[in-house]
Amino acid sequence: MNLSALEFSSLTALIAVIFVFAGIVKGTVGIGLPTVSVGVLSQMIPPHTAVALVVFPILAANFWQVVRTRAGLETLRRYGILAACLFVTLWVTTFLTAQASTEILLGVIGIAIVIFSVSSLVGTPPALADRHDRIGQAVTGVSAGFLGGLTSIWSPPLVTYLIARRTDNDEFVRAAGLFIFIGAIPLMIGFWQTGLLNAETAPLSLAMIVPSLIGFSLGEMIRRRLHPDRFRSVILWVFLLMGLNLLRRAVF
Repeated sequence: MNLSALEFSSLTALIAVIFVFAGIVKGTVGIGLPTVSVGVLSQMIPPHTAVALVVFPILAANFWQVVRTRAGLETLRRYGILAACLFVTLWVTTFLTAQASTEILLGVIGIAIVIFSVSSLVGTPPALADRHDRIGQAVTGVSAGFLGGLTSIWSPPLVTYLIARRTDNDEFVRAAGLFIFIGAIPLMIGFWQTGLLNAETAPLSLAMIVPSLIGFSLGEMIRRRLHPDRFRSVILWVFLLMGLNLLRRAVF
């Protein structure tokens, strides 16, 4: 992006505001930081830049969530197959992102957001029985890794899996934070290897850690005062509109 100093400062301030809002969503409902940030940023800046900027905020916010929810080795052992498939698939897929056109990335991001919004708004997926859990983890890990490597958004398959397993609220937040933190590691490595995370995007991504954590703390305060389901419903409708707009831009 060839910008003047004033334009760059204004854009940086706007990006920081977006990450504060994305952090608020995550702090309130436990997920959504990459979905919000990439979804909104892709309306304003190239999608390749948008997916790169979210890397370090994802790492920081989800590490904080893992620490706060005490997701440890027991959680990792319970979902080990999913975590392994997610890690490998996401890292491999990052090499496709640098080669993808802007239109393809906008389309994939839009599809991911629309699927996530509609599936969350429509209803509850069928329960996943214990005997099918291993294959369920493998399918979820691969699909989430492929989606995450392209768009930096890999929560839709993870949310569907956790709801299908009928996890309680605490387990949902604990497992979601762990999955997204684990996925952020190969995302960072892959984007650095392909050049998406570079001398221009990496410092800005690092700078967005602070607004993300500020938003996360505010979101935790909101979660104690506001019913999460009501907030979640509003956000999902906003996501749906953003996703449809990205699909419009990809097509036209």
